[in-house]
Amino acid sequence: MMHKKNNKKKVLFICTHNSARSQMAEGLLKILFGDYYDVHSAGTAPSSINPNAIQVMKEIGIDVSSQRSKNVSEFIDVQFDYVITVCDFAKESCPFFPGGIIIHKGFKDPAQADGSQEDILREFRKSRDEIKYWLTEAFTLKAD
Repeated sequence: MMHKKNNKKKVLFICTHNSARSQMAEGLLKILFGDYYDVHSAGTAPSSINPNAIQVMKEIGIDVSSQRSKNVSEFIDVQFDYVITVCDFAKESCPFFPGGIIIHKGFKDPAQADGSQEDILREFRKSRDEIKYWLTEAFTLKAD
């Protein structure tokens, strides 16, 4: 008989606007290691989820369109095992979350890309793939 893990570790990804990098990280970790982690994302100055992030995630079979941009204040009373900032600005302005392991792994902001729509999507794909690679490396060890 299979036992469902009910003692999942809580993870919070933080980015400034909670629109691209943290949203992609949330969607990826849920798919990669959702049996082990209760995953959330938030922003220090939340806006809305970037349509390009939704598109490039959909390209690899992950639907993040139902996720929403949230303020870190929504989670201030939650005890997280891991709080991960994925942009430098969020690292500087991140509120203190007691008890959790704070990890900073900065990724270039694909929303800052310019050029044609294809150029912009290329940057989003690059960020998505870098985040996926890092999560696979970092959380494979933690999930064991």
